Amino acid sequence: MMSSTTRVFRPEWLVIVGRAARSRRGAIGLTIAGIVFLIAFVGPWVAPYSPITTVTEAFASPSWAHPLGADGLGRDVFSRVLAGGWKLLIIAGAATTFGMALGVALGVTAAYYGRATDGLIMRVVDVFLAFPQLVFGLLLVSLIGPEVWLIVVAVGISHAAQVARVIRSVSIDVCERNFVKAVELMDVPTPKVIIGEVIPNLVSVVMVDIGLRFTYSIMIIAGLSFLGFGIQPPEANWGLMIDENRIGLLVNPWAVVVPVALVALVTIGLSTFTDAIARASLGVNRPAEELAMTSGIVLDDGKL
Repeated sequence: MMSSTTRVFRPEWLVIVGRAARSRRGAIGLTIAGIVFLIAFVGPWVAPYSPITTVTEAFASPSWAHPLGADGLGRDVFSRVLAGGWKLLIIAGAATTFGMALGVALGVTAAYYGRATDGLIMRVVDVFLAFPQLVFGLLLVSLIGPEVWLIVVAVGISHAAQVARVIRSVSIDVCERNFVKAVELMDVPTPKVIIGEVIPNLVSVVMVDIGLRFTYSIMIIAGLSFLGFGIQPPEANWGLMIDENRIGLLVNPWAVVVPVALVALVTIGLSTFTDAIARASLGVNRPAEELAMTSGIVLDDGKL
């Protein structure tokens, strides 16, 4: 039988997420984002019509049969809204994961090895930072084509440069700490030092940044779809719906307003929850002022 004094240790990231979710700010953000995610992933299963089938007149007004009316091709807007979010969110998640992994690897490598390696990596990063994220995505997609894998790579690379810059600045301090130097003196291979000692001490910063990058991914991918370089017709996609139906905005505004609102809500929800994660991270393993500068949080009179 387990003693009452036995303590269960949880991973640091889990502690941070739990603390953020219990805060008022985090609960609000998580609720807003959760509702949108629920709509996106459950929606295709409950959509009353096929999202690619013409069922009524073009830009028909809302009715009992079609609560949000129809788009320019007579397709049910409500069904397309329900079916148009899951792929956007999955692509955004894949792009964020790729960008974060690449950015963390580049940032930690630059900080750990320093000198020539640091200079080379950071100059390459500076080149990518010179391009706005949406412009960089448009450049790659326009050259090769609107392939899903290319959208993931383009958005991921645009994130990696920014992530690498942030992670490098934090890793420089971690790499100089005594526990890292002690492990190095034991002739532990460099990859094991980086993975086992440096990266675990970057959890707070990564947790803050990953939420922001996911939000940016959604906006960039929706923007690419709006410009015609993202997910292609006749598939339902919130960004694509905005572009397709803007010509009928005065006839049936719901075909544009609802997708815009859903993208805005998921962005607001994730940003709010990310802010809660940043605040929950303060004091976990870094001084409040140091983490606040990294994550961009402003502390009011020293209080959270």
